[in-house]
Amino acid sequence: MTTLQTEVAEVAERTGFSGAVRVDREGDTVVCAAYGLADRAHGIPATVDTQFAMASGTKSLTAVTVMALVEQGTLRLDTTARSLLGEDLPLVGDGVTVEHLLAHRSGIGDYLDESSGGNVRDYALPVPVHELATSEAYLRVLDGRPSVFAPGERFAYTNSGYVLLAVLAERAAGTDLPTLVSDLVCDPAGMPDTAFLRTDSLPGRAAVGYLDATGLRTNVLHLPVRGSGDGGTYSTLADLHALWSALFAGQIVAPPLVAELLRPRSDWPQESRRYGLGFHLAPAGDAVYMEGYDAGVSLLSLHQPSTAITYTILANWSEGAWPMIRLLDERLGT
Repeated sequence: MTTLQTEVAEVAERTGFSGAVRVDREGDTVVCAAYGLADRAHGIPATVDTQFAMASGTKSLTAVTVMALVEQGTLRLDTTARSLLGEDLPLVGDGVTVEHLLAHRSGIGDYLDESSGGNVRDYALPVPVHELATSEAYLRVLDGRPSVFAPGERFAYTNSGYVLLAVLAERAAGTDLPTLVSDLVCDPAGMPDTAFLRTDSLPGRAAVGYLDATGLRTNVLHLPVRGSGDGGTYSTLADLHALWSALFAGQIVAPPLVAELLRPRSDWPQESRRYGLGFHLAPAGDAVYMEGYDAGVSLLSLHQPSTAITYTILANWSEGAWPMIRLLDERLGT
């Protein structure tokens, strides 16, 4: 057993980590392990093939899907939201474009403001969660929220922007977002186990999300029953590794479009990072990553081309991934 494998196992034991970890370096998998329970009520262990919720990691899949539609000519980065919304969401400014939404520079009001300081365990959604099963269903929670600044003026992370992107993509393509993500991202990347799953009917391989490190209280009343552009996908260690490989090989969209996704659009000094289009970027260097944190969900998946390091941490309780992230960043220099 390697030193890194030992340290990962020790952190998992010490913190009660429940999830899965994979580390690849220069083409070799040096850690691939799972710990804890995917389903506490039934004593089902987590495995390296368990499907875990991605929360806001879904935004990266949405961004790549939108860029694939740009490559097809179905959308453009300068397509305005208004051109596809018609009379819906009248408070969304006429100048808001697909690129503004991808970069979190649209200025539109957020239905789920993560900067408000609420607890991840709060019942934050303004409508019953079972009513949010399609992107179009979110229109009622996106509506009536005034813009907070002019499009392009500055960066402000927003969940509403990525739900709106889902609505625009669906209207432009005539296909629902789960199908678009599957056809345009998962299929070319070789990601058979990534999908938008309903939280009230999870398949046997999917991990249940828990609000605390111990206990049986799940997140089923805290999140939309089926997600949209800002969250809701489930994935595995192998699928997320395949995503990084396929993305940087130009197998999903052409390399110039990958470069557009990863070109820094904003500094985010409060979080010690930069932001591209749907991807978090390290404050310096070339590390790029997906991040998700929500009730019962904790994810970080990172790729650093200069060192050929890729790692993914998936956990099924809210704070579960952070000690493991700190260990890997320190040990791997990411």
